Amino acid sequence: MRRLKHGKMSGGCGDSCCLKLEGLNVRIQGEEILEDVSFHLHCGEITALIGPNGAGKSTLFRSILGQLPYSGSITFAPAGGPAIRLADGTVMGGTRPLIGYVPQSPSFDRGDPVSVLDFFTAATARWPVCLPIPGKYRERCRRSLERVHGGDLLDKPMGGLSGGQLQRVLLALALQHEPDLLVLDEATSGLDPAARSEILDILLDFIQDERHSVLLSSHITTDLEQIADTIAYLHHGQLLFAKNKDDLMEEYGILRCSQQDLDRLPPEWIAATCRTAAGCESLVHPRVSVLRALPGVVCDAASIDDIMRLTSKEG
Repeated sequence: MRRLKHGKMSGGCGDSCCLKLEGLNVRIQGEEILEDVSFHLHCGEITALIGPNGAGKSTLFRSILGQLPYSGSITFAPAGGPAIRLADGTVMGGTRPLIGYVPQSPSFDRGDPVSVLDFFTAATARWPVCLPIPGKYRERCRRSLERVHGGDLLDKPMGGLSGGQLQRVLLALALQHEPDLLVLDEATSGLDPAARSEILDILLDFIQDERHSVLLSSHITTDLEQIADTIAYLHHGQLLFAKNKDDLMEEYGILRCSQQDLDRLPPEWIAATCRTAAGCESLVHPRVSVLRALPGVVCDAASIDDIMRLTSKEG
């Protein structure tokens, strides 16, 4: 799996950002779903949005897409271009950016006769499915599907696709017009490991010119550890952190010790604790300082899954 780090190529977004959220708040039927969420998503980078079910990830995506009203600001800055502010579905200061979106687990009637070609052509060319489809549209659809290793799906009925096949079709559709920002909500769900690896490579290829960016959510944290530049963690509608992935995994540790040893640490070093019959399992940071303070105690590097597991128990 190839990977060029942000900033290695000429240009990039410099000090500007492909996407900037500042103080984002969303209320639905009087309930606060997102509260004061702020982070930057840079051109040429992949940002992974993690968090337990109900944390607000899909709500954040819908806000970016202009499907939900919000307070705060969402600003889009294309590489080398002027900043564009999005507000409640309107655009101020420029042309709306192209955003490709792959939703979470859409469903189609199993008896629906509409083919992938029909669906794709209706969505991209607004061609009525009741009319014969011109050859140029068929070729365009075939090329888009081959990009996601789904060329054999062209004439299959949408209702007969497996979950993984459907995700391929939706990803091909999202990439059709080379969007500035690609948003994926659990896009690798339902795919086997080999197929997931192919999709991850497609996402990496998509950002190589550093003029595009990806924002995705996934519960498959091992995938995120392979491709993400930044990890943003939502919990109960609040952003706990948005950090460089490599720094995050180096900074946090899993400490297994007695309560007496844990009490020797400053409280601000302890992010979350789960008490067991054997003692305490704690998410701590900075890991280097913990190892110095408690020599001989086991403090392994934390994975993304470890961070989610322990903070979810704490919350």
